[in-house]
Amino acid sequence: MKNEFTYEDYKRTAEWLLSHTILRPQVAVICGSGLGGLTEKLTQAQAFDYSEILNFPKSTVQGHAGRLVFGFLNDKACVMMQGRFHMYEGYSLSKMTFPVRVFHLLGVDMLIVTNAAGGLNPNFEVGDIMLIRDHINLPGFSGQNPLRGPNDERFGVRFPVMSDAYDRDMRQKALSTWKQMGEQRELQEGTYVMLAGLSFETVAESHLLRMLGADAVGMSTVPEVIVARHCGLRVFGFSLITNKVFMDYVNLEKASHKEVLEAGKAAAQKLEQFVSILMKSIQLCEHAAS
Repeated sequence: MKNEFTYEDYKRTAEWLLSHTILRPQVAVICGSGLGGLTEKLTQAQAFDYSEILNFPKSTVQGHAGRLVFGFLNDKACVMMQGRFHMYEGYSLSKMTFPVRVFHLLGVDMLIVTNAAGGLNPNFEVGDIMLIRDHINLPGFSGQNPLRGPNDERFGVRFPVMSDAYDRDMRQKALSTWKQMGEQRELQEGTYVMLAGLSFETVAESHLLRMLGADAVGMSTVPEVIVARHCGLRVFGFSLITNKVFMDYVNLEKASHKEVLEAGKAAAQKLEQFVSILMKSIQLCEHAAS
């Protein structure tokens, strides 16, 4: 399935946004389920409902407000997505990742991705934060890749490298920042695996994912990262472990989206402080919006 958007579609959306705000963001943040409160830390905030923005899909998931918010976080000009788009909502990969290419045309240098995820690693606890060191694009194994179809060289090369998808320098700064915060639980680091959803994993599937080397599992993020790296954006990401994935048939508990949202609320203050402090250490490349 080829991309349903042309370069001109992305450009028109970017131009519409640039004409409606004086802010010129350098960092874009995609807020996952229950993590939209990060936008409240922004100063000089200006928000747009997705329904207002040319070509933007609508967010239909509980816990996703569906707003694009511009503002400053620790003197860094940011744009934050208060809610993302998913395959399980019925969106194509090109619609899911549409905002990322728009961010590139706005002049964004770094994309920060956040998500709520289930913990596969037995050492993880609910409320832990996992730095994403690498990912497994499981839908990609069957050809579900956001770069499928004709390549537009104005965005990036035909076969982008993904072995360095998550910025190593930012991960090191994050570990240092976490130590400064003096948290009791250590900052985790691991591999995120994406499933298409919509159901939570079976016990057998969970064992398979763990055998593949995954530490956390979710239903988002990876397509956004692939498109961001294709555009040349630096990427940094973390998962909030909102539930432990069940690995045996004895445990009668069940995962739920409500549990995910509640865990997100409980860890929100810690997350906001973490991202806010970390923002100070980001070194950005100065370049004009296209």
